[in-house]
Amino acid sequence: MSIKTTGRGSYKRTRLTKHGFPRGYLMRQKQVQGFQTGDMVRAIVPKGTKMGVWNGRVAVRKTGSFNIQTVNGPVQGISYKHCTLTQRSDGYGYHIQPNQRKEEGDRESRSR
Repeated sequence: MSIKTTGRGSYKRTRLTKHGFPRGYLMRQKQVQGFQTGDMVRAIVPKGTKMGVWNGRVAVRKTGSFNIQTVNGPVQGISYKHCTLTQRSDGYGYHIQPNQRKEEGDRESRSR
């Protein structure tokens, strides 16, 4: 398992360019439909082009159409109605890496 710090949000409501001009505005509320950016979710989409089961970190939008960052890359435009919260955001990002079986590693080192 690897762990990476992601933070808990931003107080500043405006992003700035390198010259100090406003570039974009952040949402006024940090939560949308009970979800917050950084939460781990499981989305089961029954039909459409994004059909399937998606597990990952969510990035919320005010419209309720979320992005989910999965192991294979981002999936955009998933409705909050399909999402189920698996873990609240705590300022860290978690990634579970599949472990190689120890017996297989031992066999390869013995054969050399």
